Amino acid sequence: MQERVQRSLARRGLAGFFLSGLLVALPGAILPAWGYHVREDHLTVGNFFLSMNGGLLLSVLVGRKLLKGMDTAELLALASGTASLSLLALALLPPGVWDGWRMVGILGVGLGAGLLHRGVFQAISPLYERDGTATMYLGGTLFGAGCVAISVLVAGTFYVYTVESILIWIAIIPAYFCGVYLTARGEGARGRGAWREASWRETVTSLRSPVAVILALLLFFQFGNEWSVAGWLPLLLTKRVGVSPASSLVMLALYWLALLIGRVAVLAILGRVGHGKLLGGSVLAALFGCAILAATDNRFGAVTGILLVGAGFASVYPLAAERIRGRFPSYHPGFFNGIFSFAVSGGLLAPWSLGFFVELWGVGAVIAVPLLGTMMVAFLLMVLWAEAKMAAYG
Repeated sequence: MQERVQRSLARRGLAGFFLSGLLVALPGAILPAWGYHVREDHLTVGNFFLSMNGGLLLSVLVGRKLLKGMDTAELLALASGTASLSLLALALLPPGVWDGWRMVGILGVGLGAGLLHRGVFQAISPLYERDGTATMYLGGTLFGAGCVAISVLVAGTFYVYTVESILIWIAIIPAYFCGVYLTARGEGARGRGAWREASWRETVTSLRSPVAVILALLLFFQFGNEWSVAGWLPLLLTKRVGVSPASSLVMLALYWLALLIGRVAVLAILGRVGHGKLLGGSVLAALFGCAILAATDNRFGAVTGILLVGAGFASVYPLAAERIRGRFPSYHPGFFNGIFSFAVSGGLLAPWSLGFFVELWGVGAVIAVPLLGTMMVAFLLMVLWAEAKMAAYG
């Protein structure tokens, strides 16, 4: 009976990856609705991503100091409720408000997302213990689906509702998750029970493993590549290509969808295609797509570049996961929570840094970070393969 209850909570926790994608992808989707596609305030745009990252880091401190004895379902409910209230606060801000108040609201959304990650990885322990690889693949798919959903939601309501109404509609989603998790109170372990979070010293000790360091750096740069494009793509398309804000959000959804479908397709062919060829083709596709996006001035070129970039980025995580499969049999999901949070942090620091580059060199500089990041990711993947071969030879 207890095992069935834990599996039920684990499935609900796994659904939290969808909410995580929706929350973390919010800044890139909401910027056109706030009118930043016609404003030349690029530093402020970058600071929105820094605020989201600050909320994620704050969640680590809050989680360690205040929430040690909380039931897993209660933690998930608190995270969802925090995100919902922060979105409602953003919706209540009047037009023309000081940008700092929006940053505070996004900080709250990031805090909710960070607490959600903590609760999700705690909840999925039973599923992870049965099949860790499949659990993480499914979690990644749901995360990507959340990124697609937020882009489609904002694009579909752009000309129908005000930005305040759009944010209220978005706030309903984490509020629903909060209600779902509240009904599951008492089903999860409290405190350090079945799921024990690693201390800072244990985390640092774990990172002595070369594979863990390479994996963390690889995901850090890869998330940076993906979020650099996702965060600034709507602004790039409206300013350089001249598409409407709603159309730019549809293209953003297309980018997330290309990433999502690409990862599923790569998983299907991973055992039948040489990994070296797949990596080479992916890097070339990503570089070629970035070059097209940097030079295009029409919709066809923009869509082509988006699809190539999405397809090129899609294979990185499956290739890395395939290479490290079975290398962490003794680690609990909290270890991967740390790596995942580190990767998301990289994904949000990259678009923040782009605010400075765009301010100096114009919106075309948006492509600079993904170009450099793609080459770094390819290098780290080759290092990961070399380490695996050396380990195989003893």
